[in-house]
Amino acid sequence: MDPSQLLKGVLDLAVLAVLRNADGYGYDVLRRLRAAGLEDVADASVYGTLRRLFAAGALTSYVQPSEEGPHRKYYGLNKTGLDLLAESTKTWNHFADTMSVLLLEEEAA
Repeated sequence: MDPSQLLKGVLDLAVLAVLRNADGYGYDVLRRLRAAGLEDVADASVYGTLRRLFAAGALTSYVQPSEEGPHRKYYGLNKTGLDLLAESTKTWNHFADTMSVLLLEEEAA
């Protein structure tokens, strides 16, 4: 099974989860996802996801100066993003539970 295909389906949820506790700029979000175990996530996918979630009204954004180069655009969750995270978490948990049952049934057979 190709992990990158699974990742495409859950990247929105992963990005929302990473931003739940702290705002972050693009590379910071990418680094946090990789540190959490999603090593295969592509740079462009994360930046595209941040832009799409922002355009959908799930994220706020603001720019802060950086001592290490150009200004950084930070993203954070707003009420819509928190609601989307909660709903997506329910969906993910239901899906994961269903798959666990199916896989255990296969092992028992």
